[in-house]
Amino acid sequence: MQRIFLLPLLLALPLLSQNPATDWRQFRGNPRLSGVATSAPPATLKSLWTYDTKDSILSSAAIADGVVYVGVGNGELLALDLATGKLKWKSATKRFFGESSPAVAGGTVYIGDLDGFLNAISAADGKSLWTFQTQGEIKPSPIVVNDLVLVGSYDTHLYAIEASTGKLRWKFQTEGMVHATPAVLGDLVFIAGCDETFRAIRISDGKEAYKIPIGAYTGASPLIDGDRAYFGTFNYEVMALDLKSRKALWHYDPPDSDFPFYSSASPHNGKIILGGRDKFVRALNVTSGKEVWRFATRARVDSSPAIAGNRVYIGSSDGHLYVLDAATGMKQGDFDAGSPLVASPAIAGNRVVIGSQDGVLYCLG
Repeated sequence: MQRIFLLPLLLALPLLSQNPATDWRQFRGNPRLSGVATSAPPATLKSLWTYDTKDSILSSAAIADGVVYVGVGNGELLALDLATGKLKWKSATKRFFGESSPAVAGGTVYIGDLDGFLNAISAADGKSLWTFQTQGEIKPSPIVVNDLVLVGSYDTHLYAIEASTGKLRWKFQTEGMVHATPAVLGDLVFIAGCDETFRAIRISDGKEAYKIPIGAYTGASPLIDGDRAYFGTFNYEVMALDLKSRKALWHYDPPDSDFPFYSSASPHNGKIILGGRDKFVRALNVTSGKEVWRFATRARVDSSPAIAGNRVYIGSSDGHLYVLDAATGMKQGDFDAGSPLVASPAIAGNRVVIGSQDGVLYCLG
């Protein structure tokens, strides 16, 4: 039985009704990969429904038009009603899904699989519309920009695929596997990956606009906030890049820890917040990179935070979804799923949705 222990908050945020502006249509909620929600869950959470998928969930959910979409390890893409948890349909690709999370746009759900296929599936009935095959695993999540689906592959390429037809528009080759989900700002798409390079690529033609050496393998997807990019690395540090000067602004290297950062960052009032494999959730000052606060979990934190109002929602491999005060890092709530939470929470319609490694999808609100 799942248990919820929640500490009362001094101030409850107002509830917002479900509408397209409050959807969570892709990994991290938006093309900048901020993880910032426009819909606020209640101050005191309770379990509204669960759905047992019978396999592991590493993929983070997408929520669009009152429907939750999530990829399961056995290759099933599920669509469930956000209000009730009732299964609307399941689409069986017969290929395993890993960490790639669905993106929803124009009545279509896009998701990558471990056989290297980008799948386009009808959001209405789960029928396959088209597939595009790369030559490596797709662990990054796709994002949709205008008429293109952008997705990276372990075959070292970033692909731009026509959303309606599945035809290749362009591809860009890096010098290593593309693991991180691309981020978009304006007419540029940004990737950081296994070639120790941060790249800005023009969406229009797939040509490189510029690159910044970062000197580290990067598994975390970059946050683009204003003219800066923030991300953690496997060199045990967090980096901030100035996209105008195209230089590193600062490096945060915990003096007492040599663990990678796999969690993506979220911004909040002059801070970025992210998890680390040293079991901590941290907030860093965006100007100096100095630590503002840290919160200790009991296992590594690969889950990326979602922020709603002044609260941070983040999973840990200790099986808990933590609710933290974004200003201080103080714990406001704690949901015990009983199994590692590697996926990241999605927030829409005043609800939090997250899947566990033992295959249960939770909806809290």
